[in-house]
Amino acid sequence: MNKLTILPAVLAALAITGCSDAGNNTTTNEATPAADSATGKKYLSQPLVSQLYTADPSAHVFNGRIYVYPSHDTATGTPENDNGDHFNMMDYHILSMDSVGGPVTDHGVALHIRDIPWAGRQLWAPDAAFANGTYYLYFPVKDKQDVFRIGVATSQKPEGPFVAEKEPIKGSYSIDPTVFKDDNGTFYMYFGGIWGGQLQRWNNNKYDSAGKLRKGDELAILPRVAKLSADMKSFAEPVKEIKIVDSAGNLYKEKDNDKRFFEAAWIHKYNGKYYFSYSTGDTHNIVYAIGDNPYGPFTYKGVILEPVEGWTNHHSIIEKDGKWYLFYHDVQLSGKTHLRNVKVTELKYNPDGTIVTIRAQK
Repeated sequence: MNKLTILPAVLAALAITGCSDAGNNTTTNEATPAADSATGKKYLSQPLVSQLYTADPSAHVFNGRIYVYPSHDTATGTPENDNGDHFNMMDYHILSMDSVGGPVTDHGVALHIRDIPWAGRQLWAPDAAFANGTYYLYFPVKDKQDVFRIGVATSQKPEGPFVAEKEPIKGSYSIDPTVFKDDNGTFYMYFGGIWGGQLQRWNNNKYDSAGKLRKGDELAILPRVAKLSADMKSFAEPVKEIKIVDSAGNLYKEKDNDKRFFEAAWIHKYNGKYYFSYSTGDTHNIVYAIGDNPYGPFTYKGVILEPVEGWTNHHSIIEKDGKWYLFYHDVQLSGKTHLRNVKVTELKYNPDGTIVTIRAQK
């Protein structure tokens, strides 16, 4: 398997070419430490694909194959700001592979914003689930009033194409939906993101367009969860807040921004415990907390992934063939915050169930 030692300009050209609707491109990259020939920087993993820019990888194992549901970054020319307007994604491409380190297939456009009846702009980080003999793609997008809602689309194949419902999920809001199936078959959706994700505008599930970010000594804004109905297209209950606490059971304040929730919720189960992981945003960590219940509370435990190149990070965690893997992104290919690339590396646990912290760049 060949290392990506192509000059950045060539990589950029490849990524721009990949922004077309062409699909089913297969590439092979290795997830082992390698140095970038142009910069000399050493990376723990190499990008899964280089023919398009991808981010926010939600990975799942369906039918024994790994499917990755990422955002698709494009160079729109929109100026950067704290609301993330420069992340103006138009569609989703789904990637798949038989195993980590093997050939990666880009299945082309699975869903385009023009095919979502209620959508206004900005398709952000998606996730997927399988139930009822159907594959469900969950996605945040701003509606025509510029408010983020969460939609759902369906397909008979994990790679799509997907057909969107005519309306967003009733009662949904903000960004970064992730869907978790518990051992008893119950599905839960976790979501939320502050700053550009608009979570600060929602209090008791009511929208306030003037809602503001919390100040340093105020309690941090909490992520959200709701059980999904059997149809996988609606909430079975009102949306609830999830408590993330320290070892003494105290909620974090906004000034604890190396531990408090910012965005990018993910949940997985290991040895009977629920692991809630997320991004701290402006401090750029991927961290985790552990609980005994899918609703929490979750007690903060530590850092999974130290900061990578680029302002954002967003991850997912899966088990495949007896090993655990962390999917994440950085900006190795472009050097630009809004043109990212997805990667994967092995995730390991300590004997006590804590996670070994990963440094993705040396």
